[in-house]
Amino acid sequence: MASEQEQLQAIRDRIDVIDRQLLELISQRARCAQDVAKVKEAFGDTSTFYRPEREAKVLRKVMELNPGPLSDEEIGRLFRELMSACLALERPLRIAFLGPEGTFTQAAALKHFGHSAQTLPQRAIDEVFRDVEAGDADYGVVPVENSTEGVVNYTLDMFLQSSLNICGEVQLRIHHHLAGLVPDLKQITRIYSHQQSLAQCREWLDANLPTVPRVPVASNAEAARVALNEPGSACITGQGAVDIYRLPVLMPNIEDQPDNTTRFLIIGKQPIPASGDDRTTLLVSSYNRPGSLQALLQPLARYGLTMTRIESRPSGRGMWDYVFFIDFDGHQDAPAVQQALAELRQQASLFRVLGSYPKGVL
Repeated sequence: MASEQEQLQAIRDRIDVIDRQLLELISQRARCAQDVAKVKEAFGDTSTFYRPEREAKVLRKVMELNPGPLSDEEIGRLFRELMSACLALERPLRIAFLGPEGTFTQAAALKHFGHSAQTLPQRAIDEVFRDVEAGDADYGVVPVENSTEGVVNYTLDMFLQSSLNICGEVQLRIHHHLAGLVPDLKQITRIYSHQQSLAQCREWLDANLPTVPRVPVASNAEAARVALNEPGSACITGQGAVDIYRLPVLMPNIEDQPDNTTRFLIIGKQPIPASGDDRTTLLVSSYNRPGSLQALLQPLARYGLTMTRIESRPSGRGMWDYVFFIDFDGHQDAPAVQQALAELRQQASLFRVLGSYPKGVL
């Protein structure tokens, strides 16, 4: 019987063979990506080198075919990074996000586009929109809602003045860490964080640090920067900022809700073809008459479309005038959706399809 070392060596030799095979297959895939770029260039098609619906289909397929033992999510992440690296051979995608470096929005951008994309931090949500509108970024990533604290109103309001489309979505599980240079929790004199993060950790803070002042700042990354330089201070931040500023984690995962998740939107200029599992977002306003909202929603029910979210916001057109943001399952090119939208348009005083896009895959 072979010894332990002989058995391990045989397995390692097999791994070496597989690694060489993987390397060759990855190189073949990268060359195919280069060939796609050459064909597009030959036909003058240089504006659509990134295809969100194609990537969504690929990720769903590999996760469906996954035989294990790696989880579907792990397989999806591996293929996302592979596609990101192959796409960057043509040109790295430029992705504007709500900065600075180390925010959850940057983490969402990297989750969706992969680490071969070039992320461009912006100081505010409106600057993300403007960066994409001006062509300085290919896409933007902005937060739209949190499962604990609800909708991000400023993101919705930007769609009232921007012509950009929603091109995708990504959901990110949010883990908040208490971090800082203080040796003991009892020595913390002040806690910095974004206002939403403070709210998402309120119960933990009330139970463990009830008398310590909580100071809201523009972002969790800014909170980490302050905690690094101000003696006695700590911050509530994510892993990205912890890594950038090299802050010790005093207490991990202090969020009150274990399933705390934020949804982010991908914004861009072009409409996205159907991927097979899509979501559509509408911006609509109804006439001021009895039953007008019900009339807006009836076509969705009539054609069997599942509404997943509705939010109202002041329209800015006059006092007590509101617009509605509606999400439902389906793509605007599908026949049933087209019929529903045609009827809904007749009932609306303001109507715009903000985008049909692949549902978040990972």
